[in-house]
Amino acid sequence: MSDDLATGLREIAESAEQVPPFSGADVRHLAQRRRRLRRTVAALGGTAAVAAVALALVLNLGGSGTGRQDVPATRPTGTLTRQPAPAVEVDLSSRLLAAGGRSMPLSSGFVRTPTPTGRMTVIARVPVTVVSGAVVGRPDGFRYKVPWVIRLRANDGTTTAVFGMITDGRAPGVFDLTSGWIGLRTADAKWLYDRLPTGSVVDIEGHAPVVPWPTPSA
Repeated sequence: MSDDLATGLREIAESAEQVPPFSGADVRHLAQRRRRLRRTVAALGGTAAVAAVALALVLNLGGSGTGRQDVPATRPTGTLTRQPAPAVEVDLSSRLLAAGGRSMPLSSGFVRTPTPTGRMTVIARVPVTVVSGAVVGRPDGFRYKVPWVIRLRANDGTTTAVFGMITDGRAPGVFDLTSGWIGLRTADAKWLYDRLPTGSVVDIEGHAPVVPWPTPSA
């Protein structure tokens, strides 16, 4: 509080006490002092209000009221996962398997047991395995050894396989007689087996053509 303001307040307080009579000039002089004092108090009050508003603006501009500055939100960056290119593409409609620049005829599952389609992965490679006759278009009661087996599996658990079709060399590229596996000519199956490691991607598309199913040779 300034000295003038303090002095004025004391004078107002003292004037309220019992004092001796004043002359007219003294009364006018005292009234002028009181008017000046009121203007001073009003001016000081307005200055304080302006200062308070300025302080509030500074606080609001400098932060959120907690002493911390607002940090601009960062936009999340998405990462696109690129699908690996297939090492092998199978077209059941054309009865062709394409790999390494070669196109090889195939025999797939017939109408009752179609070959599954979609993207698959090589999960195992077996040089020879024993299968039921139904796998190779023979009576189910018989069992056959088939070479160059490449086992495939899709993300949903569906499985199939590529193998060497030793029971009927006429079938690849001509008709379909397996229980869902993909049969190649023996030489083609070996060529693919030697070049297709585990983890390779195989795309199978299309569907087997609907044609009369010939009786396989003995």
